[in-house]
Amino acid sequence: MNDKGVILSALKNAANGFPAVLPNPMVGCVIVCNEEIVAEGYHQKFGEAHAEVNAINNLKAGVDPSECTLYVTLEPCTHFGKTPPCADLIIEKGFKKVVVCNHDPNPLVSGRGIEKLRKAGIEVITGVMEEEGRALNKRFFTFHEKKRPYVILKWAQTADGYISRLPVPENREENIISTPDHQKMVHRMRSEEVAIMVGKNTVMHDNPKLTTRLVKGKNPVRIFIDQHLEVPLNFNIYNKEAETIVFNGKKNEIVDNIKFLQIDFNGHVLKHILDKLYQMNIQSILVEGGSKLLNYFIEDGIYDELSVFENKELVFGKGIKAPSIKNKPH
Repeated sequence: MNDKGVILSALKNAANGFPAVLPNPMVGCVIVCNEEIVAEGYHQKFGEAHAEVNAINNLKAGVDPSECTLYVTLEPCTHFGKTPPCADLIIEKGFKKVVVCNHDPNPLVSGRGIEKLRKAGIEVITGVMEEEGRALNKRFFTFHEKKRPYVILKWAQTADGYISRLPVPENREENIISTPDHQKMVHRMRSEEVAIMVGKNTVMHDNPKLTTRLVKGKNPVRIFIDQHLEVPLNFNIYNKEAETIVFNGKKNEIVDNIKFLQIDFNGHVLKHILDKLYQMNIQSILVEGGSKLLNYFIEDGIYDELSVFENKELVFGKGIKAPSIKNKPH
């Protein structure tokens, strides 16, 4: 039984925690004794037991941890958060060897877990299936390493490359591009990210709810930019279905589930917004438009994924052109 194969099993276990563990990373743990897997576990939900705890609790009766190797996809934590430190538990149980996929980029851990285990006399092997581990927790690594949320840009376009009619029709139905299947996929995407973001014009033209009503899943935090607070308070985005953040140039105020955040609209507005979101521990955002907002992200190269839904049966002939990818992400 090789280390890569066991870590791969742990990574598959870890993936079962998505998206319930957000904003925590997905973590899986496998315990091996005499070339046999004797326990497995993964972090199942934010605020609940970590993967190592669940795996240790699943150990078969009579198995001595000192004769086992513990495999875990992310460096064991050393700090008290929602749960006690996993590194302390591993030491307490008497494990002699630990194999780790990824170092934890979180400054609260960042090498301390591995150091603590080694100081306790435990053999620690690191970097096994490292790229696969980073891919699994792409949101978590981007957030801590780039000090900003993981950014997914999403739009729907017609077969001839338009994202809206122009002028925008009063009847919203005339401007729908996404197919019913695409709409469900988008709602699933919303449920998998911490927040969803749009510009003021999108809110004014479409009056969207930005919820996950077509699928089973949590509603993301809704974010929109409204410098002069022009969006009427009776619009859907102000309803009580989800927490809403309004970046504006006028006030800081919290009213029920609505948070008004004043920012400087001179200079690099996106940077001001992303800095605020980082401070609020919002690890990922799905940017759904409109055209101006999407192009701002593209022009600055501030994105990590693109998700484009094309309706090959629909042609507008004229309208607002879909964004063009000019700059690579960074």
